[in-house]
Amino acid sequence: MKITDLEPGLIWECFDEITKVPRPTHHLDKMREFLIDWAKRHGIEAHCDSVGNVMMKKAATPGHENAPVVILQGHQDMVAEKRPGVEHDFLTDPIKTVVDGEWVRAEGTTLGADNGMGCAAAMAVLLDKDLVHGPIECLFTVDEEQGLIGANGLEKGFVTGDILLNLDSEEMGQLVIGCAGGKVTLASLPYTMEKAAEGQIFHRVSFSNLKGGHSGMEIALGRANANQQLCRFLWEADRKFGITLAEIDGGNLANAIPRDAHAVIGIPAEYETGFHEFAAYFDKCVHAEFMAAEGKDFTFEVKEEEARAEVIDCKTAHNLISAVFACPNGVQGMSLAIPGLVETSCNLASVKMTDGGRIDITVHQRSSVDSRRDEIADRVKALFSMIGAEVSFDDAYVGWAPNPESKVLKVAEESYEELFHHKPKVEALHAGLECGLFLEKMPALDMVSFGPTLKDIHSPNEKANIASVGDFWKLLTDILRRLA
Repeated sequence: MKITDLEPGLIWECFDEITKVPRPTHHLDKMREFLIDWAKRHGIEAHCDSVGNVMMKKAATPGHENAPVVILQGHQDMVAEKRPGVEHDFLTDPIKTVVDGEWVRAEGTTLGADNGMGCAAAMAVLLDKDLVHGPIECLFTVDEEQGLIGANGLEKGFVTGDILLNLDSEEMGQLVIGCAGGKVTLASLPYTMEKAAEGQIFHRVSFSNLKGGHSGMEIALGRANANQQLCRFLWEADRKFGITLAEIDGGNLANAIPRDAHAVIGIPAEYETGFHEFAAYFDKCVHAEFMAAEGKDFTFEVKEEEARAEVIDCKTAHNLISAVFACPNGVQGMSLAIPGLVETSCNLASVKMTDGGRIDITVHQRSSVDSRRDEIADRVKALFSMIGAEVSFDDAYVGWAPNPESKVLKVAEESYEELFHHKPKVEALHAGLECGLFLEKMPALDMVSFGPTLKDIHSPNEKANIASVGDFWKLLTDILRRLA
């Protein structure tokens, strides 16, 4: 079965078109061109602003011209992640979708339902001639996943609506009325290479096939961070055997929990037996610790590697391993105001060696309290500054404070309860949505966020629940009818 055979047909057909367009964050020329061309083909008014945001308009159903203007909003970009060994070029290749029982997933890559499904829903509204609604503006923003660039750069007057429906949530039955703010900390540590000592045996040490996932929505699930667990092993191995470090790499994106990490290390030959015994013990420990959160399919592996002529200078290697092992990671505090909500978290996102003699470490902080976000970021800065890294901050963004008196929330609650005969969950998220930035630019905007059920976003396990897409469509179109 193809996804175009699924119901409701319009939204799945639009999503199918989107999956054929390469659209990783910061590479959205093809997506922007697709949207403008798609609008022209369907006779829809479309505009593009200076940062690449696209806006399309649809006139009100006759008789509903005086209803408030509603903005339907999603983001163009997707997180580009693939399983090790999968051949896929996100700059050129379409996403290969698979209908798998009750779910739609991709073959070995992220699916891009975050936020392709939200964009598809907005496009389907533009196409459907049978809907009842007031004036509609559909806003497709750029580079939400790294820097919220489209929301940050949104020009005054580009959209004029009074109400915004953000279509970028991932649990059907949930109405989102607030989100966390965030900040990215970048540490750059200089290093030199020195001649490797004689009498060493080199090994490649790796974590692979961890679940990873969204560093906000899934940070409380207790999943292993590949970078930190790798350096946990290296720190203990260094203490026991005196290792050298030739290579290290882990993680990719600031907003994804790292799934894979590896290092190439040297061990004095006389400690080889003890090293392998320790590695076997460590393997048992991490599998026991993370079995509940990760399952049994993840791998910790030690394999002999070709000898290296050079290694990272000893002081830098020791400092790096210690700092990454000690770095704040995971949940840092729970909300006292909203039971069950993560207030503050930290994601040790990536460790990368560069050709320019530097090791770059990226850490993403989130919090619904800006001062706590900044405190954790400053702690990370203090830690890496102590080992000689240059530390800077990037991509700071504000949260979205809940407004329980929101009129559009009341409409959405009534719609949901009438359609599905039970109350929705009204919640704030420990994730970054663009709504906080929209509210800064348009303080009178009334907003709510919702979407279909998506699992394991920001990872190759991402999947969309088919039935929930139909429910999402019912809810969206009924809310539009009620607002008309």
